[in-house]
Amino acid sequence: MTAAAPTSRAARRFRRNRAAWLGLGICLLAILAALLAPWVAPHDPNTQFPDGLSLEGAPRAPDGTYLLGTDLLGRDLLSRIVWGARASLTVGFVANGVAVVLGVLIGALGATLRGWAGTLVMRFTDVMLAFPVLLLAIALTAILTPSLWIVALVIALLNWVPIARVVYGQVLALREREFVEAAHALGATPGWVMWRHLLPHLIPTALVWGSLGVGTTVLLEASLSFLGVGVQPPTPSWGGIINESQSYLTVAPWLVLAPGAAILLTSLGFNLLGEGLRDALDPRGT
Repeated sequence: MTAAAPTSRAARRFRRNRAAWLGLGICLLAILAALLAPWVAPHDPNTQFPDGLSLEGAPRAPDGTYLLGTDLLGRDLLSRIVWGARASLTVGFVANGVAVVLGVLIGALGATLRGWAGTLVMRFTDVMLAFPVLLLAIALTAILTPSLWIVALVIALLNWVPIARVVYGQVLALREREFVEAAHALGATPGWVMWRHLLPHLIPTALVWGSLGVGTTVLLEASLSFLGVGVQPPTPSWGGIINESQSYLTVAPWLVLAPGAAILLTSLGFNLLGEGLRDALDPRGT
């Protein structure tokens, strides 16, 4: 069996998974919208158009000029949703990337260290796991003055915990394997064993958690922005748009339904992609 055989099997399983391809398509669409927002968005997201409100001062319904209508200040809703993708995915990728790195390192460290040091690392992880994530995120962002990068930092500092627990269990099993014991017998240092023999086996877990975690992070960022402690105006964010528009739900439902659909589809896409990667990288798969 060649070294490329597991990779080929994983690629074959992924190609057969239609849900994973759907998730990948949604993710690529959201990423392209975020990257190309200055060219894709039909208008500036913060421009208040003179014709953006009706004579009564109400938001305009979707029409040929404003495809998703306008918001309560006469701004183009489609443009704000496109630019909101940039804020949500920036937080999603940055926060989740940092969380995955922290979780893998802390989980591997806790399983590799012997005695009181490893116990201390994992007891700290258990303490963090006991806190309600949303409540702690609200408290931290409120204390640190909310902004896009503060939100990303807070989410990263909270979301590494479940990853660390999963990695901890995996490393406990791996360190009893023959190749790890052989490396120790040949005089390899613990740091070399972790870098050379343990961390490569954790790459599939990191990939799956990285994909699944983006959807969760987008939801958490939207929740914080909806509550007023996330990304701050005038930067458009999906949760912030819903927060601004909630009082217009009955008279202008598109103001809430459109950003809500963006959040739903983005989270669904990354969850489908993560599930597809998990199934493809499962060594027990066929």
